[in-house]
Amino acid sequence: MSYAIIGFGKIGQALAKAFARSGIEVSVATTRDPESFASAAAAIGPEIIPKKLADAVRADIVFLAVRYESHRDVAKALPTWKGKTIVDVTNAYGVSPEELGGQPSSKVVAQAFTGARLVRGFNHLGAAVLDQDPAVHGGRRVVFLASDDDTAAAEIGALAENLGFSPIKLGALSEGGLLVQARGNSWGQLIFKDLIKFD
Repeated sequence: MSYAIIGFGKIGQALAKAFARSGIEVSVATTRDPESFASAAAAIGPEIIPKKLADAVRADIVFLAVRYESHRDVAKALPTWKGKTIVDVTNAYGVSPEELGGQPSSKVVAQAFTGARLVRGFNHLGAAVLDQDPAVHGGRRVVFLASDDDTAAAEIGALAENLGFSPIKLGALSEGGLLVQARGNSWGQLIFKDLIKFD
C-alpha cells in the first residue's frame, strides 16, 4: 500500500509527522517543484519523500490537504482515480451552500475524483493539535471518519490506528459526515473538538 499527501502547508506537514512517527513512508507533493520543500520534508524524517504532483498521485491512498478551492486542480492530475482512496482533509469554510449545490463539500470533492472512493477524515483538528503525538495520557486522540463506502472507511480506519489515532466512524457523508463539514460561515458541531479515547 502506498500513501501520498497532496499539500504541504501546516496540515500537510502535521500529517507527514504522523507518518514519520509511525515509520510509514509517504510521498508529499504540491503544485510547486519538489526541491522547494525538500528541506522541510527532510526535517520531518527520512520517511517523507518529496515528489512531483504527477508522481505522488499514483499512490493507492491520497490525502487531500489543500485548500478546498484547489481540489479540482489536483483532480486533473489523473484522467481517472479508479482504485484509489481519497482522504478529504479540506474544509469549505466560507463557501456558500448554493455554490456546493446544497451538498456536503465532500460530495462535491468526490465528484471531481472520478472513480475514487472518498473518506472524509483528519480535517476536524487544527494543525497545531494534529501536529502533536496522538498518544495522550494513556489514551489516543480521536479522528472522525465519514464515507459513503464502508470498505474505504474501514481501510482508512485501520491506517488511522497505525498512525496512533483512535478512529470513530460517523457514517455517510450526508449523515454523520455533516458534523465535520463547514457550511457557509459556520463549522460542523464536531470541528475543533479535541477528544481522547481510552480503551
